[in-house]
Formats: sequence, structure tokens, C-alpha cells
Amino acid sequence: MTALIALIRKDLILFLADRRALLLSLTMPVMLGAFFGYLFGGSGSPENVKIEIAVVSQDQGEISNRIVAGLKADGSLHVQDLALAVAREQVLKGKLNAAILIPEGFSKAAGAALFGGRDKPEIQIFYDPSQSAVLGMVKGMLTQQVMQHVSAEMFSGKSGQTFIDQSIEQIDATVASDPARAELRDFLKGVKKFQTRNQSADPASGPAPSGGSAGLSMPFVTRDQAMSSGPRYNGYAHSFAGMSVQFILFMGLDAGVGILLARRLGLWKRLLAAPIGSSTILSARAISCSLIALGLLAFVYLVGALFFKVSIAGSAVGFVGVALCFALFTATFGLFVAAFGGTPEATRGLATFATLIMVMLGGSWVPAFMFPQWLQTATLLVPTRWAVDGLEAMTWRGLPLEAALAPVAALLGFSLLFGALALWKFGRDDRA
Repeated sequence: MTALIALIRKDLILFLADRRALLLSLTMPVMLGAFFGYLFGGSGSPENVKIEIAVVSQDQGEISNRIVAGLKADGSLHVQDLALAVAREQVLKGKLNAAILIPEGFSKAAGAALFGGRDKPEIQIFYDPSQSAVLGMVKGMLTQQVMQHVSAEMFSGKSGQTFIDQSIEQIDATVASDPARAELRDFLKGVKKFQTRNQSADPASGPAPSGGSAGLSMPFVTRDQAMSSGPRYNGYAHSFAGMSVQFILFMGLDAGVGILLARRLGLWKRLLAAPIGSSTILSARAISCSLIALGLLAFVYLVGALFFKVSIAGSAVGFVGVALCFALFTATFGLFVAAFGGTPEATRGLATFATLIMVMLGGSWVPAFMFPQWLQTATLLVPTRWAVDGLEAMTWRGLPLEAALAPVAALLGFSLLFGALALWKFGRDDRA
């Protein structure tokens, strides 16, 4: 037992003595976690998720002005007024998600197209092809504003009344040769009566304001409800989990490479001749590596709680359980690398590649729900997926202890597998 404690103490002192490595181990997960967390929506601030667009209106008609005002009032958009050339350049450089061009004469042409269905005016949308999903959202919001304000003007505005009077005169001149157009004339006369009644009821009101026009609008509204048992979604909570898993695994990799270096320098044989059994040496390395992993994870989440509103909204016991099992997996991963590695140089390269693959498939960089369905199922065979999911479940998802049981069991299973393989390989090599 004295030898075991001495070996653990030695590993901890060596890790803490390398101040440069210690600083990188502590700061890199926090820095990258903060960066990716901000990209994923931060702590849920609406300002982080607004779509950046520009609106270029070459038409000064009432309809166009109301459309622009309606877009600016939409809480999902941040609208800039820019010249056409500047707007296109900003989209091209990726500084804007999209730019909308309303052409000259749009107000008049859109009103005529509402009833006639022909000669529809064209609104151009310039968008960033790397964010094609944004195009559908922008087109949906634009459609809502156009339908509302074009119909409002045609049913209640002055230009609508003028257009209907002109259309009735044109139809009266042709109804004799085309009796079917009489139905359109009767419809337009009904609209005219509606306009006259509205104006006579409140002659001083004028056109309805853009915020409360009586035009056609969406026949429903949505109520968005974020599904989490704890606080609202925190992008930092996901990225801190992912970056912690990544850099702590790299620490475990370095621990494994350190054993290979000790073998090369003959330190391994000296320890065995002490006499200290290989099981004692490996147990000491596993315990010290686990303690270091726990310390790093605690530091990252402490910084997250103090500065980025990351909280353990679920079970604290479940969080500790996932953290302990991941720390143990990190240690056995390092032993596995040391057991089956060749030279330290070759092993570091191959193990780094394998670690990056595990981190990528585990959802540390991009959330796993963005993967194709078949890949989401396949990544259940990757231990890092269970670590990230377990940490997320106990933080921003706010799930109970039961949700931690599967990640804990999976990480323990992988730890036992890697540890058993490492012990078997070390034992065989020592006997040889």
C-alpha cells in the first residue's frame, strides 16, 4: 500500500510540476468550450440567434414601406438598410445571411397580381449558400409580410380603391364579349362596397398602420416551448462537456505514452526490480490519472458555472457518477494505449488520430442529433458519446438520476474492457 501511495503521489507531483502542460490542460477546454458554446447559442440570449439580413427597397410605395417596417419589427431578424452593391458584398463575404431586394414599382404590381394572378413582381433574395437553411426561414417571414400588407392595401387602402375602380371599368368594356368576366366584376364590386363601408365608418383613420393592418395574415400563431427539465438550453453546457471530454482524453493519452517512455528508458524494469509488481504500478497510474481527470473536469465546470451560467440542473449524484466513470475510462484508455503501443512517437500519432475520431463521433464538436440517424445509432458504440450525453443530461437537460445510469454503465463497461486488455497485455509482456 505504501508503494501504491508513493507512486500515485509521484505521478501527481510530476503532472503539477509541468506548469505549461497544466496551464494548457486547464485553459484549452474552457477557451474552446466558450467559443463553440457561443456559436451554439450561448446561454440562450435571443440576440445570439437573430438572422442578419439587409433589405434594399427601390420602391417608395406604401406596400413596400410597410413590408420593410414589418420585417424590422420581427424579433427573429436583425435588418440593415444598405445599398444594393454593399448588401451583395456583405452576403458574399458571409457577414450577412441574406439580402432582400424589393424592385421599383413593386407596390403597384403586387396589388394587380393579387387579383389578376399575372405579371407578378419579383423580389430577389441573395443568400449565403453555406447557410441554405436560413433561406427558407427568410422566405417564410417575407411571405407573411407581403401577403398581409398587399392584401391590406388592396382591401382598405387608397391605391387598392383606385385599382379596383380601373379594373371594373376595364371589365365592363369587355364583359359583353367574355361573359365569364362578369363574376370577377361582381367580386370587385363587393370589395369596393367593403372599402366604402370601412372608410365611411372612420373617414379620418386613413390606411391601417403597419402594425395592425386588416389584410390577410397567418391564420395561426405558435407558442414555442423549449423541452428541458432544467433551465433553458445553454450552448456552453454542451460545448464544455465536449471540450472537457476531448482534452481529458488527450491527458490520458499522454499518460499512456509516458509509460512507453518509461519502458524505453528502463524505468519500468527498475520499478519491477524494487520489487513492485506490475499490477501495483498500473493501479497507481490508473488512480493518479483518474484523479487528474476529475480535477480537470471539476475546474472546467467551476469556470462554466461562474462565468457561463452552466449549472447541474439534474441529479448532482448522477453528475458525479458520470464524472467518476469517465475519469476511470480515461485512465484505462491510457493504459490500453501503453499496452498495445509500439514506439512512443508512432503510438502518439495513431492514438491521437483515434482519439479525434472518438471525440468527433461522440458529439463533442457537433451535437450528435445533427448526425444522420444511422450514424446516431452507430455512435452508441463509441464511449465518448456516452460521456457527452451523460454530462449533458445532468446539466442543461435537468434529467433525474435514472438518466445517468446508462452512461455510467456504458463507461464502466468500456473501462473494464480496456483495463482488462491492458492488464493481459502487460502481463504477457512481463512474462516474456
